[in-house]
Amino acid sequence: MQIKIVNQSKHTLPEYATPCAAGMDLKANIDEPVTLNPLERKLIPTGLFIELPVGYEAQIRPRSGLAFKYGLTVLNTPGTIDADYRGEIKVILVNLSDTPFVIHDGERICQMIISQHATVEWVETEELTASERGAGGFGHTGRS
Repeated sequence: MQIKIVNQSKHTLPEYATPCAAGMDLKANIDEPVTLNPLERKLIPTGLFIELPVGYEAQIRPRSGLAFKYGLTVLNTPGTIDADYRGEIKVILVNLSDTPFVIHDGERICQMIISQHATVEWVETEELTASERGAGGFGHTGRS
């Protein structure tokens, strides 16, 4: 699949790190380091603009290493970029640790996955078809 991209960053285009990778790392495009204090959130620019085909979205997800090692994550995980959005991709990062984290220009801050999605048409009804699960949720099957 080919997707149009405008790269106004100082960095190379996102790419897959391995042949079987689902996501591409996005890099911070900043003029000076950004410090995220504990429990602080900031919007980090990437300098990238994309044009997705109708029926597709880009999902912005945390990088597992940053989340595990430093408590850094994407606040609205997964963030969704719709096919009709043409603005710069920016990432809401939050520091969930008790230590400040410094983001440097070019640092890989998240991953982006391109995913196909359905568009639904609602059919209003008075009742739904019964199922074995029914309305059970929020742990109704037990802890283990």
